[in-house]
Amino acid sequence: MTAAALAARAILGLPVHTALKSPGASAVIYGGVDAKGIVFEGVAEALQDPQTDLRLFGKPESFAKRRMGVALAWDADVEQARQRANAAAAKVKPQVASRCA
Repeated sequence: MTAAALAARAILGLPVHTALKSPGASAVIYGGVDAKGIVFEGVAEALQDPQTDLRLFGKPESFAKRRMGVALAWDADVEQARQRANAAAAKVKPQVASRCA
């Protein structure tokens, strides 16, 4: 369920299902560069693990420590999920768009 759908349900007083499906974790993907117009390398590699997903925020400008996305993962326990998320995030490399052309 999207964040907007959750907010709408809360505002309308509708129930929200909160049962844990599986342990999960996330890892931040930082910009790494100060630049306007970036591309993300390594996305396909990061998504090779079927228990991972990415959220790339689509921000128009990157800074070295700006959160540009997150890697999400799930597994049998939180520590394994954390390892998967960190591995996926490490594969995603923001690059200046003009360098990749």
